[in-house]
Amino acid sequence: MTRWLRRKGYRVNRKRVQRLMRQMGLEAIYRKPNLSGRSPAIGCIRICCAIWSWIKPNQVWSADITYVPLHGGYAYLCAVIDWHSRYVLARELSNTLDAGF
Repeated sequence: MTRWLRRKGYRVNRKRVQRLMRQMGLEAIYRKPNLSGRSPAIGCIRICCAIWSWIKPNQVWSADITYVPLHGGYAYLCAVIDWHSRYVLARELSNTLDAGF
């Protein structure tokens, strides 16, 4: 951003651009660290599994939405999974994350 503004003729430095972007809530889109890290909810899930035993399929489902970075943006993948059989019941790929998805 600083280089682009300098090419346009503005006299700015990195710190000023950084401060203004922080004030406006702007942030660069890039892969951030620990996106695949364990969730704190994992411990709760293990406790729930210890308390309740699901012995039949279709008793407990879960949904997961993840993004796949592409050259022009992102594609979003949604999957519904049966906990007993670990079978993917449904999946859908979309380029937007709207309510219809």
